[in-house]
Amino acid sequence: QVQLVESGGGLVQAGGSLRLSCAASGRAFSRNNMAWFRQAPGKEREFVAAIRWTGDNTDYVDSVKGRFTISRDDAKNTVYLQMNSLRPEDTAVYYCAAGGSWYARNYEYWGQGTQVTVSS
Repeated sequence: QVQLVESGGGLVQAGGSLRLSCAASGRAFSRNNMAWFRQAPGKEREFVAAIRWTGDNTDYVDSVKGRFTISRDDAKNTVYLQMNSLRPEDTAVYYCAAGGSWYARNYEYWGQGTQVTVSS
C-alpha cells in the first residue's frame, strides 16, 4: 500500500507559478513511477506528467511542456510539480498517482487531490 497526500494548490493569477507536493508513505517509494493527473470541471481526468522510479526519464502532456516540471526527492518520499506560466485552462483538481506502468499510465495509488485555480 502507498498513501499519497498532495499540497500546494491554491488561487493564482495567469502567468503565475505554483509548486505542488505529494508526500508518500507505505510501500517503497523509490521503486514507484510517479505521476500527476488533473481533472477540470465537466472533463475527464487527464495525464499531466510522470517521472520514472529511476528518476532519469520524464514525460509530459503537450499542453504543459516547457511550463511544468516534475521532480522527485526519494530521501523525502516526495514528488513535486513545478508549474510556471499558468493559464486559466490549467484550472483543475490535481492528483498525485503512484505505482503505475510507464506506457499504460494505469496507476494503482491515488491521492485525494488539490485544487488549482488560475484567474485571468
